[in-house]
Amino acid sequence: MTQWQKSDWRSKPRIQMPDYTDAAALSAAEARLTQYPPLVFAGEARRLKKQLGAASRGEAFLLQGGDCAESFEQFSADAIRDTFKVMLQMAMVLTYGAKVPVVKVGRMAGQFAKPRSAPTEVVNGVELPSYRGDIINDLAFTPESRIPNPDKMLQAYTQAAATLNLLRAFSTGGYADVHQVHAWTLGFTESAKAAKYREMANHISDALDFMTAAGIDSDRAHTLKTVDFYTSHESLLLEYEEALTRLDSTSGKWLAGSGHMLWIGDRTRQPDGAHVDFLSGVLNPIGLKCGPTMTSEDLKLLLAKLNPTNEAGRLTLIARFGAGKVADNLPRLIKTVQDEGANVLWVCDPMHGNTIKSATGYKTRPFESVLREVREFFGAHKTEGTIPGGVHFEMTGQDVTECTGGMRALSDENLSDRYHTACDPRLNASQSLELAFLVAEELSALRVERQQAEAG
Repeated sequence: MTQWQKSDWRSKPRIQMPDYTDAAALSAAEARLTQYPPLVFAGEARRLKKQLGAASRGEAFLLQGGDCAESFEQFSADAIRDTFKVMLQMAMVLTYGAKVPVVKVGRMAGQFAKPRSAPTEVVNGVELPSYRGDIINDLAFTPESRIPNPDKMLQAYTQAAATLNLLRAFSTGGYADVHQVHAWTLGFTESAKAAKYREMANHISDALDFMTAAGIDSDRAHTLKTVDFYTSHESLLLEYEEALTRLDSTSGKWLAGSGHMLWIGDRTRQPDGAHVDFLSGVLNPIGLKCGPTMTSEDLKLLLAKLNPTNEAGRLTLIARFGAGKVADNLPRLIKTVQDEGANVLWVCDPMHGNTIKSATGYKTRPFESVLREVREFFGAHKTEGTIPGGVHFEMTGQDVTECTGGMRALSDENLSDRYHTACDPRLNASQSLELAFLVAEELSALRVERQQAEAG
């Protein structure tokens, strides 16, 4: 068998990728990227893989969240801070519910490209190529804006580097202090509608007070003031991915240097396709989106191709079926994994199967459908005796109005107030934290059942 090379994908069938019209400009952009430093390092990717392995055994829990598609225009330090802040709050609540560490992975610093359901779109009788994310073309509906521009890869790299720089500063510079994070959460639970979450928040306060009384305070405990925070994105634009792939001198393996964890989308998971071929050769932990059309045969092929040594933490299966469809799909895929004896981490993405068009014409996701799919995911794993190891949300720390429902009962009529996404609707800060409390309840019940089973 010939050794994998990072350009092997170029000879495979490719879909959901742009056709660049200026070959010279593309080559120049790729050459520049090849000279840039990697955005992440092999030691970080290995550490994440180890933590994901723990999550696959129920010894940790994965929280993966962030933007549907990062935007050049909406890029700001405040937006990064706000999303990071909400993820820390969610992680604290989930940690309390699960009583295990929560692995924090942002859909950040690389989530610039988007697969589309059609290659073109029509507006007022005019047909143009689809918008594929800021790393490829522009959202403006003009012929010039929709031409793929390879120089946008360089801008994406610069924004990703700036984002990672800020995330690393927040993670280690005191912003992530556990007492401060909990103070933010208490602010959320003070509202009348959050009364049902107040009891859990008070229990967390008691635990922190006990730690302080016992002399374990954040001035002395480094681990209370810092967090590990990783980045992830869909590995879609393979020219960008290849240019940032580097040989790790420690292991002699290839590292995808664009992010700690990369995933393959439900549209690009063909076993003989370019995207699967590319991610089969990098050392990073990788994700695989599993939708209703995933067959057992394809899953077997993908397990063998993406994780041939059956390494724990290497492969995360991200289930995205839609509310009401989990029972028809997840158990059969769980059985396939069990039959193969495969090490995988099961994660629930309750966003992508629950997108609808509202009566007011906006694309949205009902909060109740998102929550229902999460509950169905936990229920299926309970029935099968397997481990629900994480959740994957499209969310933002901004006060947007893109998903209906939640404590603030956003309606179709509210969607136009602050609908800012360039692609898919995201949970706002309040909805994200509410969902974390509800997932924490599921995790807490699961933990009690396990303890009772062990005692019995």
